Amino acid sequence: MKKYFILLVFFGCISSFAQKKGLLLKTYTFKEVEKKMKQTPKPIVVFNYTDWCKICFGMKQTTFNNSNVIALLNKHFYFIKLNGEEKKDIRFLGNIFKYLPSGSNTGVHELTKALATNHKKIAYPTTTILNSNLEIDAQLVGFYNSKKFRKVLEKLL
Repeated sequence: MKKYFILLVFFGCISSFAQKKGLLLKTYTFKEVEKKMKQTPKPIVVFNYTDWCKICFGMKQTTFNNSNVIALLNKHFYFIKLNGEEKKDIRFLGNIFKYLPSGSNTGVHELTKALATNHKKIAYPTTTILNSNLEIDAQLVGFYNSKKFRKVLEKLL
């Protein structure tokens, strides 16, 4: 009986791991999205985060690992992760966006400033949703669990 239980747990773990591995969130760069928008216009979801933000990390681990959210994003949206403190230039829509230093080791990327500024402030995380005309439809400031995030995405479709 004990052997059967161990085998059941073992195969259960393997099958659940295999299911999770099959559904991965497709993440694009701004350059890739610009090309894809010419062929297949879709709304764009930009997740603005920083490496030091614990709430951002939590959202990456929960919301963006949820199979329902992944399926919805992969099918109807282009998903981009943007580190708000990215130091590399980003080309998008014929513009070059740069890192703007504001101190000895601090600053913000111009593209994050353009996409995540809300009431003259940037908060992390901010998830910005652009429609297929590249206009901001929504700015979701703070943590959104998978259920709440999915509802927002469905409403925008």
